[in-house]
Amino acid sequence: MRRLLVPVFALFLMLTAAITQAAGLDAISGVDASAGVKEALSKGADVAVAALGQDNGFLGNSKVKISLPSYLQAAEKGMRMFGMGKQADELIATMNHAAEKAVAEAKPILADSIKKMSVQDAKGILTGGEDSVTQYFKRTSTEQLTQKFTPIVQSATKTVQLADQYNQFAGKAASSGLIDKKDADLDGYVTQKAMDGLFIMIAEEEKKLRANPVGASSDLLKKVFGAI
Repeated sequence: MRRLLVPVFALFLMLTAAITQAAGLDAISGVDASAGVKEALSKGADVAVAALGQDNGFLGNSKVKISLPSYLQAAEKGMRMFGMGKQADELIATMNHAAEKAVAEAKPILADSIKKMSVQDAKGILTGGEDSVTQYFKRTSTEQLTQKFTPIVQSATKTVQLADQYNQFAGKAASSGLIDKKDADLDGYVTQKAMDGLFIMIAEEEKKLRANPVGASSDLLKKVFGAI
């Protein structure tokens, strides 16, 4: 009997929590929900861009630092054995600094994505998973970020001799099916990693807000995210 009561009690607690959450969200107007989510998106975007768009924002952050692709890391070890460590370091530094320059230009695109958010989008973010803010940005801004980042990355990488060697090697690997075609050139690889890093940092800010809405910087954020 006791074994039966435990799962029943657990189910009761889950249902109670769900009902409480629904009641809390119902008490928030669509205007407040939209404004609160927009503020959360703006805050997350600002913090992420500021952290990554500075010198060594990528290179000095192990969570987002861009390394050579795994299939080239064996070649990197060989380069270092034969005294070409400086060139490898230069390529890695250039990739990361290119990402930093690109992400520094992301704010207007993210701001436009926030501006276009509907009340329905806001409700979906509030009732979605713990990374629903991040997923919204991915869904609405990836294409524009790619277009913005690519020429910035290209400008930074064209000065590095190893970039051409990377492209030749990666092109052959892609034609053999060893790697994804989008990683077959240095610019595409760095552009994707720059966006990945940006979304990782936005996700971190979102997680902090959801875990501790009381510690939010404004009463609106406390009200909206405290209801979920």
